[in-house]
Parts: sequence; structure tokens; C-alpha cells
Amino acid sequence: MNIRKILVLAANPTVYPDLPLRLEEEAKKIRNALRSSTYRDNFPASYRGAVTADELRKALSVLLIAEAGLDAGKTSDILGISERTVFRNCGNIRNQDGVNRNTWGGRRHCRMTIEEEREFLHTWEARAIQGGVLSVPPIHAALVERLGRSIPLSTTYRLLARHGWRKIQPDTKHPKSDPAVQEEFKKNFPKLWRPPV
Repeated sequence: MNIRKILVLAANPTVYPDLPLRLEEEAKKIRNALRSSTYRDNFPASYRGAVTADELRKALSVLLIAEAGLDAGKTSDILGISERTVFRNCGNIRNQDGVNRNTWGGRRHCRMTIEEEREFLHTWEARAIQGGVLSVPPIHAALVERLGRSIPLSTTYRLLARHGWRKIQPDTKHPKSDPAVQEEFKKNFPKLWRPPV
């Protein structure tokens, strides 16, 4: 079910106190019309008048963009607020039902698909399995050659991290070391050592 919220913007001008607008009656008619419609569950009816200038500015920052077709720069000039505040107000109205509709994300500027990246790393993986030590600069150079354009080194690091590659440090001990010989050396090593004369 697609729920839509309707923003009703109204103002009761104080310059004509003898001609008050019947805003409550208008809002009541709108609520009654929505309740009697077929899709009444899609339109939750709630009414609250703007009581401060700030609330009115928030509503106008959304309406001027949506209805009047103005951009954020012109809207901010008209209302006397920053462009960032205009975007924030639009986001607050858009996400007021608690569902975050942030669609930003994903790989917008990718040069290779995930499968192509796997295929590219497969040749390097074979070298690593054979016992070769891999460093990033040769992988980066091969990636630049494959793409046919210059890319930052950080792109190569992100590609490796995306596929689970990690930096492995050399071992802290030699593979041919003998712990028994090392212990014997520690026992027989003189306590006081002097440099040769």
C-alpha cells in the first residue's frame, strides 16, 4: 500500500480582521472528502496549522520547488534561508512517515562489473597461491592498462578490499627456526657481554 501525505498550506491574514477565513471548515471538508474516498487508507488525514513563521518557511520551501518549479537557489533567496536548509526541509517532509527514502549509494562510476573484477584478480590470485609475494603497484599498473585510463591508487586498494584481499605481514619467525636450539642459546648466553677489544 502506497501511503501519501497531503500538505495543506493556508494563512489567515491579519490585515483584514473583519474578513477571517474559515480555515478549520476548509480543512474539515478536505478530511471528510478523503474519508469518503475509495483510497482513504492511502491518505492519512491530519491537520495542523502553521503557527510560526519558521513552520511556514519550511512548508514554502517544499512547495516552491514542487509546485512553482523553482530551484533551491531561488527558493533560498525568496525565503531568506540557505540552500542546505531548503534541501533539509524537503528531506524532512519526504521522510516524515519514518521510511527513509535515501536512494544514494551504489557503484555509480564503476569501470568494471564485479564479475570482471573477479576475472581480473583471478590471474593475480594464481600467483599468490604459488607462493609469490604480491604488492599493490604492479596490480595497479595492470588495472590502469586494462581500463585504458589513469585511476588513483586508492581505487585499486578499494577493489582488493571489496574482494576480501587483505594485507598480510611476513611471519615473525623464520620457517627453518628450531625452538630447542634457540632455548639452548638463551641458557648458555653469557650474562655480561662486552664488545671485543
